[in-house]
Amino acid sequence: MVEKREKIGKISSQLLEKEPDTRDPIELERAMHQDYESNIVECVQEGSRKFSSNFYVVVITKKEKLMPNVIRNYFIHRLTCPTPDYDQTVYFYNRKEDYLEFMWVIPSKDTCDLLRFNALQVDQKEKELLKYVLEFYDGSLLDLARRLNKEHEDKPLVLA
Repeated sequence: MVEKREKIGKISSQLLEKEPDTRDPIELERAMHQDYESNIVECVQEGSRKFSSNFYVVVITKKEKLMPNVIRNYFIHRLTCPTPDYDQTVYFYNRKEDYLEFMWVIPSKDTCDLLRFNALQVDQKEKELLKYVLEFYDGSLLDLARRLNKEHEDKPLVLA
């Protein structure tokens, strides 16, 4: 594992010193999205082998602290709905119907704050993201997660 981190660190340093990428940003976005989709499919397949019931797919996005240009997505399958948190995307997989339903996305804290404090100026393309951010801050997403997990308000909050 350490060897892999050294390689990533070395690559990250080299990229920071390199000239900015001149490839088309749309081409870069398509390549990243294709990788994301294949990881979602793989996570659903693994979850289907592990669980005999419906489950959730959670994508956690993390920025490497020592390498600012390295962002990783971690794909996790689980039986319970997660507690809403920053840098998180959640999907519900209905095993019987064999479909994946997008539930919410919560960006980084900085992005959430930017959207929330500039809600009236948010571009039309970002309105849906703003909706999730506002639902995160007003507790609506937490209430949804609790209902889906069949938790009651008088029960302690499970942070998992």
